[in-house]
Amino acid sequence: MSEIATNLTLIRQQIDLVCQSCGRDPQSVRLLAVSKKKPATLIRDAYNAGQKLFGESYVQEFSQKAEELELPLEWHFIGGLQSNKVKYLCGKTALIHSVDRYSLAQEISTQWAKIGLTADILLQFNLGGEATKSGADESEALELAKRICALPHLRVRGLMALPPYFDDPEEVRPYFRRLRLLGEQLSAAQLPNLVIEELSMGMSHDFEVAIEEGATLVRVGTAIFGARD
Repeated sequence: MSEIATNLTLIRQQIDLVCQSCGRDPQSVRLLAVSKKKPATLIRDAYNAGQKLFGESYVQEFSQKAEELELPLEWHFIGGLQSNKVKYLCGKTALIHSVDRYSLAQEISTQWAKIGLTADILLQFNLGGEATKSGADESEALELAKRICALPHLRVRGLMALPPYFDDPEEVRPYFRRLRLLGEQLSAAQLPNLVIEELSMGMSHDFEVAIEEGATLVRVGTAIFGARD
């Protein structure tokens, strides 16, 4: 068994254990392998070990890997996205996690309209107010969601956050909880084209706490592929 296959097995076991401990169905949590800055050969290794969901953060890198691999993978785009790069993702990604402004959502709707499809997106929020990270302010959540949900070729399927980093995962818990509560508030607004069924939160060092707080997609890179160069 390859090192990547071993890592995937261990992470899936951890996911199962934490789901059991907090009374969740393990099938309600999906593992997204964050493969940015990792070569296509390692993605193929992970695929051969049963991993189907992969997350990329750079448009050009994603395009090159998707073309090279030609595997039946489910690609998610999780990085900051410029509107002028949206066309390169059109029809190729199952979910865009990083929609944090109306102009970006508008461009996604425009591009997906050209192929007669509807894009599934998550709204990203910057819960720590960090200048180095993307994400909308949670105080603007309802107004932003209202505007985006009025666009014709989009479905808002949930929320994403990249909270501040803490060595102790317990210190991240309040941010995960806030994202879950924000999702509940938006659900209560009963907006068209919005169903909060996904919470994308938690990474290699804190995904267990994220699952306890309701994560449905955990974004794990280092624990699968090793540290990035």
